[in-house]
Amino acid sequence: MSLKKIAVEVGVSPSSVLSWTSDIALTPEQAIANLRQAGGPWDPERIRAASAARASTCRARRVEFQEEGRVHARRGDALHQAGCMLYWAEGSKDRNVLKLSNSDVRLLGFFCRFLSDAIGVDPVDLRVSINVYTNNGLSIGEIEDHWLGRLGLPRSCLRGHRLNHMPTSSSGRARGKLPYGVCRVSVSSTRAVQHIYGAIQEYATFDEPAWLA
Repeated sequence: MSLKKIAVEVGVSPSSVLSWTSDIALTPEQAIANLRQAGGPWDPERIRAASAARASTCRARRVEFQEEGRVHARRGDALHQAGCMLYWAEGSKDRNVLKLSNSDVRLLGFFCRFLSDAIGVDPVDLRVSINVYTNNGLSIGEIEDHWLGRLGLPRSCLRGHRLNHMPTSSSGRARGKLPYGVCRVSVSSTRAVQHIYGAIQEYATFDEPAWLA
């Protein structure tokens, strides 16, 4: 899909879609399909060359962001170190989106502080979604207020929730076990993801080429 079509589909501006997808290299087939939709010329060789150039540029940016993380890791910043290790243990390992889910609001509160104070992520750019267990007598609004209040985030950060009416996991089956469910905090930022990847490798003294792929 073109940037404009994606923007219409999800209800945001094309510039936001461009920011979210700037690190995604299209396959030649995808690029050709987009050109066809736009009525542009079909030149497979030109498309392949453009795709390869874009992939090379995006990889160079990831290398730059990882080096930024490595440099920060050498400063002895305790908040930075703890946040990177938390993400290594609990976070998803996507290429350009940070995601961390947990039922402990204190843990997520610390993670938000790490992103803001150590990485430079603007809190308003964070996205919050909740796996809500409906067997605890709380309204969706009360659950949202719990997470947003403790995390210090505005309601504009909220995204769609998952309503889990009959949880199958032991964590949510017992009434009162997790009254506020499980919250996921995420942010679309290639720089933040790769910064953390670079820092993790520096702290733990190893190299992971797959994180640059």
